Amino acid sequence: MDWQVWWAYFFASWAIALSPGSGAVLSMTHGLAYGVRAASATVLGLQLGLAVILLVAGAGVGAVLVASATAFTVVKVVGAAYLIWLGIKQWRAPVQGPAPGGEALPAKAGVPSLRERLALGFFTNVTNPKGIVFMVAVLPQFIDPTKPLWLQLLVLLVTTISVDLVVMHGYAFLASRLQRWLATARARRAQNRVFGGVLMLMGASLMLVKRGT
Repeated sequence: MDWQVWWAYFFASWAIALSPGSGAVLSMTHGLAYGVRAASATVLGLQLGLAVILLVAGAGVGAVLVASATAFTVVKVVGAAYLIWLGIKQWRAPVQGPAPGGEALPAKAGVPSLRERLALGFFTNVTNPKGIVFMVAVLPQFIDPTKPLWLQLLVLLVTTISVDLVVMHGYAFLASRLQRWLATARARRAQNRVFGGVLMLMGASLMLVKRGT
């Protein structure tokens, strides 16, 4: 891969990662609720899902999904249902009452297990049809058909994940800075409603994604 092509993809990766999406919302949700360290597992899960999408799209399977109405609809419905389920779960998440004396809630109460955080991140990205459509549309512009495909995909994969790791951790860190002001039961409940509502809206919006996008 030529350097000028890599630099173009590098800047494109930043634009892609910084654009708001379900991964950013999930990173902020876990960063705010559990702190950056705990949210790191969620971010890692997001990267695993992103890697699957990139490799699938790069290998040409993504083009098949986009071309097949049935396959694309299945992916779209599953992805939408998953985000809506996450939103409902977040909306209805239990909130502990205030400690004696009105003290603030502990910042990391009720942290999901490492496996649960990894799975949440992974399935949030891997079931996102927007990601598949986007990768199928973008990757061919940076791949030279005269050079080894898998070596180019490896370079693109490492670049994409490196950038997304930084951005998602940045979202989690910024959200975690608000913990001291959002540590009461009332604030936690409002936080759950806001992020849960956003996830449900994103899930519903996936149903509007079309194969020709």
